Amino acid sequence: MKKPKRASAAKAKKGRKAGASRSNTAAKRPARNPATNPAKNSVKPAPRGASTADDTKATIRGLRSKLKAAERRVAELEAAADTDFLLEIPNRRGFERELTRAIAYMKRYRASGALIVLDVDRLKPINDSFGHAAGDAVLKEIASALTRQVRASDVVGRLGGDEFALLLWNLSETDAKAKAAAFEQAIDELSFVFRGQHVTAGASAGVALLGAQSDPGRAMEEADAAMYVRKASRRHEPRIRLVSS
Repeated sequence: MKKPKRASAAKAKKGRKAGASRSNTAAKRPARNPATNPAKNSVKPAPRGASTADDTKATIRGLRSKLKAAERRVAELEAAADTDFLLEIPNRRGFERELTRAIAYMKRYRASGALIVLDVDRLKPINDSFGHAAGDAVLKEIASALTRQVRASDVVGRLGGDEFALLLWNLSETDAKAKAAAFEQAIDELSFVFRGQHVTAGASAGVALLGAQSDPGRAMEEADAAMYVRKASRRHEPRIRLVSS
């Protein structure tokens, strides 16, 4: 049985209307303008290689900064290791380092100098009578007195306990011995008052000359031996008496 022609014509008419509707929609849609497309106008990212190079430079700068800080810290620690914490002058380690450098300079440039080892006579009775704080005060005054007596190029150090050492440049034997005597006198003239009592302490100094043929170890031994000879001849004792009111 054949389908009615009317139904077929209605279906064809409906298809024509749908096609026309799509055409009208396409005609009404505005054309895309590349100039107004934000996606196409956005700034392109830097190449991957350039970003990596910048990161590497920043890392290097950071590492250099940390290295400089570490070097400063090492220098501070080395200085602390070479310094007597009480007197703020070179300790034995620091002084021996300076002595070694000085002798190396003397060997190269034919310079000369003197090493003086100085021992504070009978400091122990002051510690026993008035305490170690009193002994520390005596050592501080002695260090200050010695520092005032030397030039900026000279070195004053504490070898330990009540023993000091001085490195002096460009001195003859006569001048070195005269300088040692001046150090002894400067310390002899110091006076202290502890618990209402007046105290003085002396010192004994030994000299070793320095030159191109010197050895740091032997020079220390020579000056130390001369100091003990001098100490035996002086036999200082702290003089303790009541201070008059």
